[in-house]
Amino acid sequence: MSFDLTFECLLDSRCDVAESPVFDERRNCLFFVDIGRSALHRVDLSGAGHVEWTIEGGACSTGLARSGRLVLAQRDRVVLFDPDAGAVTGEIAAIEPDIADTRLNDGKVGPDGAFWVGTMHDVPDRRPVASLYRVSPEGAVERKVEGVVCSNGLAWSGDGSLLFHSDSRGAWIDRWQFDPATGALSGRRRLASLDEASGRPDGAATDVEAQYWSAGVSAGIVNRFSPEGRLVGTHRFPVPAPTMPCFAGPDLKTFLVTSLRPAGIGEENRSGGIFVARSPVAGVAVHRFDDRWI
Repeated sequence: MSFDLTFECLLDSRCDVAESPVFDERRNCLFFVDIGRSALHRVDLSGAGHVEWTIEGGACSTGLARSGRLVLAQRDRVVLFDPDAGAVTGEIAAIEPDIADTRLNDGKVGPDGAFWVGTMHDVPDRRPVASLYRVSPEGAVERKVEGVVCSNGLAWSGDGSLLFHSDSRGAWIDRWQFDPATGALSGRRRLASLDEASGRPDGAATDVEAQYWSAGVSAGIVNRFSPEGRLVGTHRFPVPAPTMPCFAGPDLKTFLVTSLRPAGIGEENRSGGIFVARSPVAGVAVHRFDDRWI
């Protein structure tokens, strides 16, 4: 399907690095983080009701939990956050706490009810020393993928049988066969290799046709790939650096994209804000972390 997207600014937040948007259908709102300012945000889909919490220990990515809380990746640990109380309510797991030059990055809840989160090498001279982890509700941490520079782009197909994963500095997009009952991975396949001009892959989302929407953070675009890796659409973004898309609204056709604010950009520029467009195809509903016993 060929189509264009028309973006409007939903929230002129001017975040340093807005990331990890997730739609909460129970509250009809969007949660997202600002990694640069260690902040978690909530905003209604109308753009009203904006709330910001500064989180000691950082805020790198987030997902929904069954209890109504959020699962939150900090620099080196995964915690639960209660948005009604505005507070962290418990720690689930520590990840690479003894490695000073890595931090957690993109994270999402999988069809298996676990939180999948990757690390990144957080230094100017980045090397492939990061990994992708599976964190169970019981706090078990399992390394799933190694040799990554900046883990990113997690998304699943609607039936849960495919996992998409990217390395923003690799720069590549891979696809795995995924077992939604156990979280087992198999059959790794390279879907795309990208560069600065074609859009290094940052965060991502999938639609009901198993198409993979990747924020091309270096090129001011959102790329859309088929499940086989064919580039089927490139959508111009209104600011230079989109970071992650998500689908929202009752029909999951409200397409929301976060962005970062490049150094030296003018104050009149809305980089770091949240942008919205209408998609003709619905997105895949996100999963919830199984925190019933925590």
